[in-house]
Amino acid sequence: HRHAQDLLGQLPHAADAPFNSYARQHEPTCLADTRVDLLNEIHGWTEGQDKRCIFWLRGLAGTGKSTIARTVARRYDDKQRLAASFFFSRGGGDVGHAAKFVTSIAVQLAHSVPVVRQHISDAVEKRRGIASQSLRDQWQHLVLAPLSKLREPGPYVVVVDALDECDNDDDVQIVVQLLAEARSLERVRLRVFLTSRPELPIRHVFGQMEDADHKDVALHDISPLIVRHDIATFLKHQLKMIARDYDQADDWPGAEVIELLVQNASGLFIWAATACRFIREGGQFVADRLRAILKDSSLADHLSKDSSSSDNSSTDDRLEVLPKKRLDNIYLTVLKSPVRKYRKKERKKWYRLIKETLGAIILLLSPFSASSIAKLLLVPADDVHRTLGGLHSILDVPKDPLRLVRLHHPSFRDFLLDKKRCDDNFWVDEKTTHERLASCCLDLMSAPNGLRQDICDLSEPGVLRSEIDESRVAARLPPELQYACRYWVDHLERSQRSIEDEDATHHFLQRHLLHWLEAMSLINETSLCVRLVASFIVKFLHDAHRFVLRFVSTLADAPLQIYLSGLAFSPEASIVRRAFNEQVRQEVRVVLGRDAEWDACHSVLEGHSGWVKAVVFSPDSQLVASASDDSTVRVWETATGRCRSVLKGHSRGVNAVVFSPNGKLVASASDDSTVRVWETATGRCRSVLKGHSDEVKAVMFSPDGQLVVSASWDGTVRVWETATGQRRSVLKGHSDWVKAVVFSPDGQLVASSSYDRTVRVWETATGQRRSVLEGHLYGVNAVVFSPNGKLVASASDDRTVRVWEAATGQYPSVLKEHLEEVRTVVFSPDGQTLRTDKGDIPLPSGLIAASTALPTQNTPYAKVESQWVLRQDRRFLWLPPEYRGCITKVYKHMICLGCKSGRIALLCL
Repeated sequence: HRHAQDLLGQLPHAADAPFNSYARQHEPTCLADTRVDLLNEIHGWTEGQDKRCIFWLRGLAGTGKSTIARTVARRYDDKQRLAASFFFSRGGGDVGHAAKFVTSIAVQLAHSVPVVRQHISDAVEKRRGIASQSLRDQWQHLVLAPLSKLREPGPYVVVVDALDECDNDDDVQIVVQLLAEARSLERVRLRVFLTSRPELPIRHVFGQMEDADHKDVALHDISPLIVRHDIATFLKHQLKMIARDYDQADDWPGAEVIELLVQNASGLFIWAATACRFIREGGQFVADRLRAILKDSSLADHLSKDSSSSDNSSTDDRLEVLPKKRLDNIYLTVLKSPVRKYRKKERKKWYRLIKETLGAIILLLSPFSASSIAKLLLVPADDVHRTLGGLHSILDVPKDPLRLVRLHHPSFRDFLLDKKRCDDNFWVDEKTTHERLASCCLDLMSAPNGLRQDICDLSEPGVLRSEIDESRVAARLPPELQYACRYWVDHLERSQRSIEDEDATHHFLQRHLLHWLEAMSLINETSLCVRLVASFIVKFLHDAHRFVLRFVSTLADAPLQIYLSGLAFSPEASIVRRAFNEQVRQEVRVVLGRDAEWDACHSVLEGHSGWVKAVVFSPDSQLVASASDDSTVRVWETATGRCRSVLKGHSRGVNAVVFSPNGKLVASASDDSTVRVWETATGRCRSVLKGHSDEVKAVMFSPDGQLVVSASWDGTVRVWETATGQRRSVLKGHSDWVKAVVFSPDGQLVASSSYDRTVRVWETATGQRRSVLEGHLYGVNAVVFSPNGKLVASASDDRTVRVWEAATGQYPSVLKEHLEEVRTVVFSPDGQTLRTDKGDIPLPSGLIAASTALPTQNTPYAKVESQWVLRQDRRFLWLPPEYRGCITKVYKHMICLGCKSGRIALLCL
C-alpha cells in the first residue's frame, strides 16, 4: 500500500481541481427547494438505465452551472459514488488548462475507488513517463484500463465543470472525446456530468457525436417561472441572514423589493449573489447598499424596452442582452462604491490603482495572493490591500495576505475586458496589460534579489534535481519569481509586441538566460524552455533556441550542468557561450573537438527503444512520424523535438508510417499483419485494418485521403476505405512478398513491387490488373509513378532502375546499372530526374516529355547520398558513421534520419 501511494505521488495533479478543495470550500451548493426538477432529472439519468454516458449542462455566464455541478458532486460524494471532479477556471494555474486533467482524475479515482488504486499505481510504475504522454494515452492507462477491471456495476460519477474555461480549444475537444469513451466500459457504468457555456469548440465536438452518447440540457430552456422561483428563494435566504446580522426587521426588505431584485437578476444567479455580497459589505449601511442597487432599476427597464424593440437581433441575442446589461450595472455599482469617499485628485489615483490591480488579477495565468501581486507589480502592499478592500462583492479576498485572490465569477473578467460594456475608468486593455505584466516579470527576474547562478547555493555542479529539497527551492524562488519565470514569454506573446535587438527582453536574455534555464529546471518546467525561446527570431534568441534544444535533456536531469556541460560543448561561435563565458567560472575546457558553429542537427529525437524503420513529414512539415521495431509509432513536433504522442497498439515491429494528405490521420503497417489508422491530433486509433496473413511492409493513402492501400509478405495488396476501415478489394497476383505499393497522382491506379521480380499496375476502382511489368532479375524494392502518372519507375536488388509506361507496361528502359542493390527511387518534382539511394539518374530526353510535371513544382533543397548530405546538388554535410544507412525523408530544407539505434536526427539546412 505504501509503495502504491509513493507511485501515485509521482503523478502531477491540480490541487484546486476537486469540488471540495481548500480553495473552493466557501463556494455554495443549491439551496433546498431550488433546481428541484433539474436535480431530479440528473439523478434519474445517473441511477437509471439511460445509455448516454455524458450529461452536458450548458448555459450562459452566471446562470448557476457551477453551483449545480458542486451540488451534484456533493450528493454523489456523500453516497461514495463520486469518482472524481475537475472544476476548470481560466487563469487558475493548473485548473486553467488540461495538462493535469487526466492525472488529477486518476489520483482522485485512486482514493475514491480504492479497488482500482493498485491498477493505477501499476500503470504508473510500468510507464514512468506517463504524465508527459498524450492525454489519450494517460486516459487509457490511468483511467479506462483500471476501471475496466472493476467488478461492481456502479454507477460512478465524474463531474467536470466550466470546460469552456480551459485555455486551449484543441484540448477542450480532446477532453470531450475522452470522456465519451466511458461508453466503452462494459462492467461498470461511468457517468460524466459536464457543464460549460455553449462555446463553438464544445458545440462542434458534441455535434460530431451520436445523440446516443450524450444528453444535452440548456439552462435557458428551463421555464422562467422555475428560475424566478429559485432566485427568489436564494434572495430570501441571503437577505434574511443579512437582516439578522445587522438588526433589520424580520420582514426586511419586504416582498415587493425582493420581487424587484428578482426582476433585475434577469435569470442570472450571479447577479443575485453579487447583489447580496455587496449589500452585506455595507455593514450597518445595508439599507443604503440596497437602495444603491435599486436606483438602477429604471435604467434596466429602459434597456429592456430598447432591446425588445430591436428587430435585427436574434432570439439568442435578445435572450442574452438584458441579463448582461443588468450584470454590467451591478458590477459598475460595486466598482464605483468605494470612490465616493475620495476627493477628485484621490479618485484619479484610485482609478489608476484599481485598473492596474484588477487588470493583473484577471489576466494573470495563475492566481496570486495580494502580497505576491504587490511584489510582481512593484507597488506598495498597502496600496493593493486598500484597492481590494472594497471589492469583496466581486473578488474572493482572504484576510490572510498570503492566500490566493480569486474572482467570484468569470463573467467579471468578461465585463472588464469589453470596452462596450465597461466604464473607461475600469476597462482593462488586454494587450497593454499583458505588456506591463511581461515587463514586471522581467524586472522581477533581473532585480538584485532575482535570478542568479546557483540560486539555491548547491555548490556542487553534479547535484541532480531529484536530490534538491523542495523547501530550499521554495525559499529561493518565491511564488512571484516562479510565476515570472514560467509566464513572462506568454505575457509577451499575448501583448503582440515585436521583439527587437537591444530592447529590455534582449538585455535580460544576454545577462540572465542561463540563470532562467537553471530556475526553470528547479521548478520542474524544463519542457517549456524550448517552446518559450522558440517564439523569437532575432540572432541571440535563435542561438538560444539552438542552445536549449541541444542541452534540454541534460538540463532536466541536472540544473547546474547548464553552466558546465552546456558552455563547454556549445560551439565556439555560439552567442550564448560568448555572452556567459566571462560570467561563469570555467572548470572544464574543451581543448580539441569543439565545433566552430552549430551543426545542421536541429534536434535528436529520443524515445524509441528499437530500430527506426520509417520516418515521414506531415504535409505542412510541422510534425514527423516515426515507426520502430519497438512496436510503436511516435509523432514529434519538428520545431521543438517534443514527442507529441506515442501510438501504441501494434504487437510487433512497425515497418511503415504515412500521413494522410490533409495531415489529420496517420497510417502504420506492422509485422503483426495489421494496418492501423490513427488521429494525428489525439493519438486515438480510429481503425484496425485486419485481413493480411503475414507481415505488412508498406502503406499509403490515396491522393484524396479516401482510401488506404497496404502491401504484405502474404503476396497480396489490399485497398481499404479510410472512413470505415472496410476492405474495398484484395489485389492478388504476386507470387512472393510484396515490398512496396503506391497510388498514381490521380488515384486511379495502384502499383506494387515484389520479390517475385515484377511490378504490377492495378485499377483502383475495380481491383483489376492493368499490366505486369517484367524485366528485373531479382526482387523489386521500390516503385513510383512520375508526377503526371504516365511512367512507372522501379528499383531492384539486381542493381538497376527501370522505367515503364504505366498504361501498357511497354518500352522498358534500363537507366543505369549500379554497383550495389538499389533500395529507393523517386521522381524529382519536375519529372526530369530519378533520385535513388545510390545517386541521381537524369531521364533520357525521350522520356522527359512523358514524365513532366506541372511547372509550379520546385526541386527539393537537399538530399542524402551515401555519407553525404547534398544541398542544391553539392556536397554540404558529411554524415558520421552512426547516421549512415538510415531511413531518410526530406522536406524542403529539413532532413529526418531514422537510425537503427532508435534515435531520430532532424537536420535543418
